[in-house]
Amino acid sequence: MFEKLVVVTRRTRLEELVDRFNTRGQAKFYIERVGSSFADYEAEHEAYHRALVLVRRELDLGLPRQLLDRSLVPTYRFAPTDVVVVLGQDGLVANVAKYAAGQPLVGVNPDPERIDGILLPWRPEDARAAVRAVLDGAAGTRSVTLAEAVLNDRQRLLAFNDLFIGARTHVSARYRIRAGERVEAQSSSGVLVSTGAGSTGWMSSVFNMAAGVAAFLGGAGRVQHRAPLEWEDPRLLYAVREPFASRHSAAGVVAGWIPGGGELVLESHMPTGGVIFSDGIEADFLHFNAGAVARVRAARQRATLVVSRVAAEPRALAHA
Repeated sequence: MFEKLVVVTRRTRLEELVDRFNTRGQAKFYIERVGSSFADYEAEHEAYHRALVLVRRELDLGLPRQLLDRSLVPTYRFAPTDVVVVLGQDGLVANVAKYAAGQPLVGVNPDPERIDGILLPWRPEDARAAVRAVLDGAAGTRSVTLAEAVLNDRQRLLAFNDLFIGARTHVSARYRIRAGERVEAQSSSGVLVSTGAGSTGWMSSVFNMAAGVAAFLGGAGRVQHRAPLEWEDPRLLYAVREPFASRHSAAGVVAGWIPGGGELVLESHMPTGGVIFSDGIEADFLHFNAGAVARVRAARQRATLVVSRVAAEPRALAHA
């Protein structure tokens, strides 16, 4: 069933610094001049490459292996016969999951002392057992809902955590929003749409702000600091950031659910500078200028994360 292992790697901060300053010595001079510890960069770099050596050894399973740098992921065509291994951080797992076309994805934490690894349940020494379980059809997985934005010219962007629809710079975004039967023109800092996986990230900061403002104003009742949304939930959650009410814009549609099978529709009223990007990666975006209509919904495609060596019931995995 599976014919190849694709190991996705990333460059370390030290490697990026050396590229920027040409030599390791010049990179060290710069870091120490601004008062930081170059030893931290070196230790992080060495830990990552030790993990990479160990993972490559552990994955000697008789299948072809391909190392793939994160910069090549958007243009790489993952095959239905690939098992994907990602050598962390969490953001790399989220980015790869959008392109892996539902292939089983094993997230490996290269440095547990420095990386929390919510999406990285495996250590380098466990990579063999995790992949072996996938090959044997015995791995426990979680099917993660992805969000998608589809424009009226058929361009499409997927998100593992969240989509941002708004203006590229710190100016107000102007658009018309339709949520169910409710329609209004808005001017805001943009609209954030979150999946279950992303509900504890950027979206949680919106809830934190709402809770803080409610407390400041003496609001009655308890404001939750996050939405109760599991990774597998087919719903999406949206929130309008800092909506401004005026003669030409309203602030009635500010937050809500996008039910499974439903969609949020936004029509841009911005002549230039409108964008849609996902998972905080501003370089990977769709233009959202006047005339563009975006339909935001849960994607049919889902991400498949390997979370245990033994297949379990979906209910048990919901809180793994």
